[in-house]
Amino acid sequence: MIQSKTSIDPATPLSRDEVGSLASIIMVMQRRFMSSLMGELARGKVSFPQFFLLGHLCTHGPIGMSRIAELMGHSTPAATGLVQRLEKLGHVRRTHGTEDRRKVLVAPTPKATRLVEGIRQEMIGNLEKVMGMLSPVEQRAWLDIYGKIYEYCTSCNR
Repeated sequence: MIQSKTSIDPATPLSRDEVGSLASIIMVMQRRFMSSLMGELARGKVSFPQFFLLGHLCTHGPIGMSRIAELMGHSTPAATGLVQRLEKLGHVRRTHGTEDRRKVLVAPTPKATRLVEGIRQEMIGNLEKVMGMLSPVEQRAWLDIYGKIYEYCTSCNR
């Protein structure tokens, strides 16, 4: 198991080797959690990018095609293809805007909501197991650290 050196002052920044150890830890974590997630996604017949979009739709509600393209880092035609595949699977439906009928909005269906919620609950269960290995102080620190990572990831331009 990779652990930090406890004899080093905790205020000392990590060395490049220690950051390399952190990269190894992250890779193992991702592989563990992604393996479980991919099995669930296969049962729902959706890819990870499709699941990402469904999760966003279930959390934030209907959005337009240009926003989907931006969110996914795709061109609008590629986003349209993604939506078409999800529509064929019964996970999304398209509607027209009330103020501008030319605007197409994409909304999740109850089927998508069930899929996203089921996978989310499994993820929460896995994280609860990890949290059970940590003290309450470590749990709060982990949440704080991941909150900062989230802020970095959501504010970055690709």
